[in-house]
Amino acid sequence: MKYIKRIRDLREDNDKTQTEIAEYLGTSQTMYARYERGANELPIRHLLALCKYYNVSADYLLCISNVKQRADEPTETNISNNERKLLNALRSLPRDKQKQAFEMIFRLSNI
Repeated sequence: MKYIKRIRDLREDNDKTQTEIAEYLGTSQTMYARYERGANELPIRHLLALCKYYNVSADYLLCISNVKQRADEPTETNISNNERKLLNALRSLPRDKQKQAFEMIFRLSNI
């Protein structure tokens, strides 16, 4: 159940509390905490709601993919393979590392 860490990371990356997410899902904070601990499995209706809330695909939330993009979002077709690799690598990083990568790229581009 790798998704346990993913749902916690998404919540923390978005500066949300368990109570806020539980309210969005229409459940209790106690039950949501059980999902994050793996004590209870996440119902499909909550999986879909979390995908919508965080604007990520179910594949991403379930750790099948490290690409956050939802399947119904338009994709960029005019990028090179190296740009695509860079984008995928960036998307796979935790939020704090993404910010560091952005800062480094912006510093390099201002040379």
